[in-house]
Amino acid sequence: MKKRWICLFVENEIGVLAKISGLFSGKSYNLDSLTVGTTEDKSISRMTISLTSDDKTFEQIKKQLNRSVEVIKVVDFTDIAIRMKELVFVKVDSCSDKDIDEIFRISQIFNISVIDYTTAAVLIESIQTENRNNSLIALLEKCFPNRIGIVRSGSVAIEALNITER
Repeated sequence: MKKRWICLFVENEIGVLAKISGLFSGKSYNLDSLTVGTTEDKSISRMTISLTSDDKTFEQIKKQLNRSVEVIKVVDFTDIAIRMKELVFVKVDSCSDKDIDEIFRISQIFNISVIDYTTAAVLIESIQTENRNNSLIALLEKCFPNRIGIVRSGSVAIEALNITER
């Protein structure tokens, strides 16, 4: 089993997202994340899909996506150089002054933003790779157990110009 990423260019029409997600659910494939947005051409949307699968299943998925009428292009991002980020919001509740100081220190180390805070809660925003966000969340869960709320966007990706970072 291997982490995979697919980029789909699809027709920007009602029901396309349902058809694509239905393809996955109908075959009992699980998605780790799916993000969708319009491209520079408003009639085309770009989907970034993350999943974990073996080679055989992944090849079947790509073939099925290529057969879909609404899919214009399928790009396998798994083994090519890409730039990928995800947005994560984390809210830490029931904070003491010491907790707030610690969150500000963590935000400097992780190069993330504190976007709102009160005397009892802090809201941070992280736009990092999935792995970096996972590390941040693990640290926050350890430092502030049972006091955090997490919202994740799922990853978006684009082909890199000349780098190999994920």
